[in-house]
Amino acid sequence: MQGFHWRIPDRLNMARQACFDWQDQPARVAIIDLSAGDRRDVSYGALARMTRALACALRDSGVAPGDRVGVLRAQDPWCAAAHLAIWTLGAISLPLFKLFGPDALGVRLTDSGARHVVTDPEGAPLLDGITALVPEWLTLTDAAIAPADTGPEDPAVLIYTSGTTGAPKGALHGHRLLTGHLPGVEISHDRLGQPGDVLWTPADWAWIGGLFDVLMPGLALGVPVVAARLPKFTPEAARAVLVAGQVRNVFFPPTALKMLKAADMALPGLRSVASGGEPLGAEMLDWGRRAFGLTINEFYGQTECNMIASSAGSLFPPRPGCIGKPVPGHDLAVLGPAGPLGPGVEGDIAVRRGSASMLLRYWNRPEATAEKFRGDWMLTGDRGLWDDGGYLRFVGREDDVITSAGYRIGPSEIEDCLIRHPAVALAAVIGVPDSERTERIRAHVVLKPGAQVTEADLQAHIRTRLSAHLVPREVRFETDLPMTVTGKIIRKDLKRRALEENP
Repeated sequence: MQGFHWRIPDRLNMARQACFDWQDQPARVAIIDLSAGDRRDVSYGALARMTRALACALRDSGVAPGDRVGVLRAQDPWCAAAHLAIWTLGAISLPLFKLFGPDALGVRLTDSGARHVVTDPEGAPLLDGITALVPEWLTLTDAAIAPADTGPEDPAVLIYTSGTTGAPKGALHGHRLLTGHLPGVEISHDRLGQPGDVLWTPADWAWIGGLFDVLMPGLALGVPVVAARLPKFTPEAARAVLVAGQVRNVFFPPTALKMLKAADMALPGLRSVASGGEPLGAEMLDWGRRAFGLTINEFYGQTECNMIASSAGSLFPPRPGCIGKPVPGHDLAVLGPAGPLGPGVEGDIAVRRGSASMLLRYWNRPEATAEKFRGDWMLTGDRGLWDDGGYLRFVGREDDVITSAGYRIGPSEIEDCLIRHPAVALAAVIGVPDSERTERIRAHVVLKPGAQVTEADLQAHIRTRLSAHLVPREVRFETDLPMTVTGKIIRKDLKRRALEENP
């Protein structure tokens, strides 16, 4: 992997890359559609026809290059065709989540200036004042239209952040975005693209994890992608999809893995399991080896610059608490005030300009774009350090790190220890104001159904396995935890509650 450099052509369009470049194999399966219940295989030829027809319908509705067009659909072939059709026109696709309420939809549509949305019959009534195109209602013909002559820096997709650190911001990406994801996706699935590979994720295609960690890389690599609608993730539903779609490669968000672990659900027959969004601990990795017969490969990134670090059993095995090594093409650093730091020193995780998956800019937020960079380095907002093996160890989000009695404490290690307890299903650890310690550690815990455990039991569990200074001063038992729609625990909501209790 030494000497890697991006081979990005001067002219690049993601619709061609993910669909039209496969037209010499029109019968090849692109999408295994389970969204309507029964299995239906959609070929690249069929996907291209859907894409061209929808692109013509959008063009006839007034969509021009540079326009923002929303896609409000769940996992199904028309969702894929909608993004491809928008890119075919040189317009900018705006992924929208089907479970968004009117306020969340309104913020994104208003901020982006989108005037058209491709949706389904359920989504159309939610789009007051917006031109809704429902492919099921259109007369679609096999029209002739060629992808726009775009370049890698031309805007292609506007993805709003999930809002874990503030109001959602629109990350504007160019047509090089898909190319930028391919090395990390291939690595995290142990060289994805082997004979028989079939890819699926329960993550919605409205988020970068579903759209660019799974759907578009799978299409670009010729790996069939399963489309399945899970109104609510359950271990049983996931197993059914894996069987029906003959899935061999899966991206499970950490929350899905925790639910599978809580149900002690074994899922044999997989070739690779990848996860990203928050670090997994030793307990989860050990469970994964028992449940899947393989090692879960972690990857790291964010909406602004994704798939920049990864682990892979066949290349560099995962290490608990680490988020892998830099993916080829992405130059990572741990920064201090004077620049990059050496092993063992905590600092700001950053990635140098030049990564193909890096955003062009924030939409209508020049000040936020400027704040995101320190010279040539894009700041992730996470804290970390290099270990002596070249792995990047994750400490926590900059605003999640706890300062207590002179120690700087990342919550992930404590959370991982808590979920090792047989009674614990979910855990979130935060720092709350304390007059003596600056902050004291508080754990919020969701127990498994029927489980019973005391605060003292959990404190002893951590004391004997980690260290006395990492023991939460208090443990609160919850029925659920605040989470983003992508399954990340929103620690800032727990912190806000703590401040409201003790202003």
